[in-house]
Amino acid sequence: MNETQGSKLTFAGKLVVFLFIAGCLYGAYHLFLRKPVGGAGPSADPAGEKAESGKKGGLFGGGAPEAEIGIAYGTEKERWLQWAAEEFAKTDDGQKIRVNLIPLGSLEGAQAVLRGDERIHVWSPASALYKDVFVQEWQVKNNQSPIVHEENLALSPMVFVMWAERHAAFAAKYGEVSFKTLGEALAEPSGWQGIAAKSEWGLFKVGHTHPNQSNSGLMTLVLMAYDYHAKTRGLELKEILDPGFLGWMNGFENAISGLSNSTGNLMRDMVLKGPSAFDAVVVYENVAIDYLKNAEGRWGELRIVYPARNMWNENPYYVLDVPWSSPDQRKAAETFLAFLLSEPIQKQSLTHGFRPGNPAVPVRVPDSPFTQYQRFGLQVDLGTVCETPRAEVINNLLAGWERTHGGS
Repeated sequence: MNETQGSKLTFAGKLVVFLFIAGCLYGAYHLFLRKPVGGAGPSADPAGEKAESGKKGGLFGGGAPEAEIGIAYGTEKERWLQWAAEEFAKTDDGQKIRVNLIPLGSLEGAQAVLRGDERIHVWSPASALYKDVFVQEWQVKNNQSPIVHEENLALSPMVFVMWAERHAAFAAKYGEVSFKTLGEALAEPSGWQGIAAKSEWGLFKVGHTHPNQSNSGLMTLVLMAYDYHAKTRGLELKEILDPGFLGWMNGFENAISGLSNSTGNLMRDMVLKGPSAFDAVVVYENVAIDYLKNAEGRWGELRIVYPARNMWNENPYYVLDVPWSSPDQRKAAETFLAFLLSEPIQKQSLTHGFRPGNPAVPVRVPDSPFTQYQRFGLQVDLGTVCETPRAEVINNLLAGWERTHGGS
């Protein structure tokens, strides 16, 4: 009797264990393996999760994959952009968007897009000087504008930068620093001996960047043309092709010391190598500001001089409408643009010598470089600002330079 009951209890125990194991397996199946079906309850409704994510205001409404964008940018704003990209990565939107910074000379960036470089979704050159040429060349091949949206990130004019001691000697001889007087000094066969009785200083040496690769080099040629013809607007094709201008420009360019492909690299070389490399360079104001303190500890102070006829470098941000850029990538580019124009990021641009593109951010503040470094020649107000020439004028100016100096 007892033996029979024990047998029954053993069987019941086995049954309980079996049912328990089966229940666990069934639950695991539903939890980990079975795909949810819409309307099957809260735990099986991915649409509910997406709706909740959308309420949080995510970049793509929640549930979308990350977007990756490439920005071809002029290296004059490298330090600021790299810092901004690192700060952006810490934000909620920055968790969804990967920003790849591609350092290219302003004209090199345009040419890369025209060749179909699929890494690039945003072109951010130093200025809008080459924009019309870029747009026209794209339209010839694609019958549409390549730019869907544009904004100016930060402003910077052109400046002459000289070593303080040599600037004083130069000014004593010529009275002012201009393209005309720089040309006269470059033409002096005995160099500094004829300028200031300083034979130990050697020849007079001026640098600017390569006009067919870097915006500041092209900007230098445009300002030379405006200066030669003593005008500020309406630069015409016949003036670019004028034999007198071409002869003067070629004489100036024949004496140039090297042609860097980057304004930042040119300024760095001046500070690293000192007066033995360059007595003067033509660069962006912000690049000069970034190197003022570094130069002081190496070769003495620098002096900044503003050309009488100047132009703005707006550092535009062009969101591209190109075949390899998806709607999500264009939206991501717009999101990063909004971040760059926000007040905290714009204030940081000021510390790197830019004049912020956001008008809500002031330039004249106590910790601004324009306040701290006035003794170097920095000034907020510009004299005369020239207009951007037409695309055909830019093209012919470059073509004229290339014929004589293209192999430089």
